[in-house]
Amino acid sequence: MKGYFLDTNIIIDFLAHRNPFAEHAAVLFDAALAGKVKLYIGAISVNNVYYVLRKVIGHEKTISLLNQLMELVDVAEVTGPVLKKAISSKFKDFEDAIQYEVALTLVEVDAIVTRNGKDFKNSELPLFNPMEALAAL
Repeated sequence: MKGYFLDTNIIIDFLAHRNPFAEHAAVLFDAALAGKVKLYIGAISVNNVYYVLRKVIGHEKTISLLNQLMELVDVAEVTGPVLKKAISSKFKDFEDAIQYEVALTLVEVDAIVTRNGKDFKNSELPLFNPMEALAAL
């Protein structure tokens, strides 16, 4: 089974029903529910998703959605060594650098799924948007 590491934008698209991207993200989560793919996120995504969604839908609904998310993904730790690598990386966006370094720690990850491939232009891992990820299954 393939393993995909999800960038935070994919998670927010799915949980916030952010159009026009929500449908593609939902298909990816449906594939995970069907056992066709294993989804991974970095722990940093949980607080970033909370920060964005809480402003729009409030604390209680956001917590409910995060609980549901936890049933669909495996969460990878953000460790001191991961942060040190991210700090010294050439990424322009620090959060993306953390995401990337977390993804590299997971041998189960075959690719990173993001809508912002340019943010990961030096990635050693393949990059897919959600529909490319599904096509690769």
